[in-house]
Amino acid sequence: MNEESMNKKGMNKEIVNKENVQANLIEEDSVDIAQLRTPIKVDLSAVYDFLGARTTQEWVEAAIANLPLIIQDHANCEKKAAGTAMNLLFRYEFSYDLQRKLAQLIREEMLHYEQVLGIMHERGQEWEYLSAGRYAKGMLKHKRTYEPAAMVDVLIIGAFIEARSCERFAALAEVIDDERLAKYYRYLLKSESRHFEDYLALAQSLSEDNIDERVAFFKAVEAELIASPDTELRFHSGAPA
Repeated sequence: MNEESMNKKGMNKEIVNKENVQANLIEEDSVDIAQLRTPIKVDLSAVYDFLGARTTQEWVEAAIANLPLIIQDHANCEKKAAGTAMNLLFRYEFSYDLQRKLAQLIREEMLHYEQVLGIMHERGQEWEYLSAGRYAKGMLKHKRTYEPAAMVDVLIIGAFIEARSCERFAALAEVIDDERLAKYYRYLLKSESRHFEDYLALAQSLSEDNIDERVAFFKAVEAELIASPDTELRFHSGAPA
């Protein structure tokens, strides 16, 4: 093979590689959920170990029976997560790692928000007012009021919210009749199962002390919110009252 042929072959290979990368980016980042690539299997053992309680069968049944409410509250959760990360981005500008992770998180959460809006549009579902549930407030009321402890607590709480989201996507994907929606929930497992560890790493990076004690504290608080009776059905609500 002469030098010219080798160069052409190398260029063709480079073009193919670029096209493959672009195709993967489209699959991973598309607003259209039909183009998303669902992972074959995601190991959620770390998520289950991190959480202090599993979602009850009663919550799963109530969620399936009120799917439009759960879908819209999921959209609300994605929007709130992006908003919270944006507020932190402006408030804590001193940390490069924190800024970078928050920027990535905002981009990802807003993409998910767009995707869920698209699902609602596909289903002909109108946007309705939904009050906030007790879940996030129930944890945030225990947040310390001085820095950097307040920031550490916010990040630990964020870790539990992300882990619970992941656990519930998995629970719903197992039983939901809508295969398109089930596939989307399985797609979300990959990113959501990573988010809680990112939050924990950031929390520890901002604390001079080991955060295990605070993590254990919020683990108990979060488990109580999930296991105890709840009068409002939401994506992160407790057992249906």
